[in-house]
Amino acid sequence: MDKLVIPKSIKNVSKILSDAGFENFVVGGCVRDIIIGREPKDWDLNTNATPEQIISLFSKTFYENEFGTVGVVNEEEENEALKIVEITPYRIESGYSDFRRPDKVEWGKTLGQDLARRDFTINALAYDVQNERLIDPFDGKKDIEKKMIRTVGKPEERFHEDALRMLRALRFASTLDFVIEHETQEAIEKNAYLLEHISKERIRDEFIKIIMSDSPAIALDLCARLKLLKFISPEFEKGIGVEQNKAHAYTIWEHLLRSLDHSAKKNMPLHVRLSALLHDIAKPHTKKWLNGQWTFYGHEVVGAKVAKNILVDLKFPKEIIDKVVKLVRWHMFFSDTEEISLSAVRRMVKNVTPELIWDLIDVRTADRIGTGRPKETPYRLRKYKSMIEEVMRDPISVKQLKIGGGEIMKLTDAPAGPHIGFILEILLSEVLEDPTLNTNDYLEKKVLELYTLKLEELMGLGREARMKNESEEEKESERVKEKYGVR
Repeated sequence: MDKLVIPKSIKNVSKILSDAGFENFVVGGCVRDIIIGREPKDWDLNTNATPEQIISLFSKTFYENEFGTVGVVNEEEENEALKIVEITPYRIESGYSDFRRPDKVEWGKTLGQDLARRDFTINALAYDVQNERLIDPFDGKKDIEKKMIRTVGKPEERFHEDALRMLRALRFASTLDFVIEHETQEAIEKNAYLLEHISKERIRDEFIKIIMSDSPAIALDLCARLKLLKFISPEFEKGIGVEQNKAHAYTIWEHLLRSLDHSAKKNMPLHVRLSALLHDIAKPHTKKWLNGQWTFYGHEVVGAKVAKNILVDLKFPKEIIDKVVKLVRWHMFFSDTEEISLSAVRRMVKNVTPELIWDLIDVRTADRIGTGRPKETPYRLRKYKSMIEEVMRDPISVKQLKIGGGEIMKLTDAPAGPHIGFILEILLSEVLEDPTLNTNDYLEKKVLELYTLKLEELMGLGREARMKNESEEEKESERVKEKYGVR
């Protein structure tokens, strides 16, 4: 007898169904997770009851889908994973003309019919809660013991029913640390083209689950080998096998995977993991041979645009896109604490924003680990962080100046216009260089001095200040890199 430990609240739901005369079984991923020794994230039951019959048995339910799934609410349950139990009638599916979803769904009569339509053997498991027995018609438990992902029945049939199952197989490989059975791998490579029929939103959702797994590089490396990677983005394929300069031990693609894996090991959030994966995405676009080595000048600028295109195409939320674009754009800051100045650090914080500055440090750390080189020395990292903390107290934007646009207009008796913005940029440039200048007396005196200039001269100085405010850190980084002969 394969007795599994089932929570009391799940037993209660099962008993209510059984007492009403309906078959019911805990099914799918939750059974798999219990056998593996993991805590299920959600709970599913299958039954021969119809949705209407299920709803009649429970006090609080919701039913808003086309698949017959009824959500039962356990209001007294404190465990989030157990608060909602999904109960679904046995189903028979047929016809998959769009390679995404069944053309026809009917209520099934037996558990066997329902399990036969599932994707992988490890998910085609059921547990009879009342009689404490495991139902395993496709040897899913053996595959769990062997740490193997295998389709239920012929893999080509399963992938033609829903092409996204190919990406799901890779996701399970990374989240469970399983291998994909050989015939299933062959079918994935042969049928990769079917992903053309899958919406970007569904691909994005699987991609996120891969990225947020403990070992995302496993799945993405498999994606590359099994010809699925281009359906996430063809940009990733451009870095496969592309060598870098002497500072890197790995190709571009290997470097990105290793950077991503480090961010996963440190349990970093989604936008940081995406930035670790995308930070060098434009190196193939900028690769040139110069002075006996490969160079990638400007790859961070091009990379921000490429990263944005990838994430927009995958329908990521704007908030995530904006964060990743900034982190990719500014990841090339130079962190030699003996050479870099506080004014350059201020400009870096201004460019990436205070909200993202520590995420930028995490991306840079992942980048460094991904090169195959050792970590930053503890002293150097502590010193650089202390420099950031020091400048975080300093003004880094026109909003933090002691004088604003309205005050400038009153002081000069001038109307609103572009000259106000140029004056503010000039003031900010001086304050970024020396924060002690951010006083009302000094700034008012400077405003009156600038207002005596001709408009063309003022605009010229304003544009120079704006460019300096945006790029001074980069120039200083370039100077230090040139000194050390690195890129």
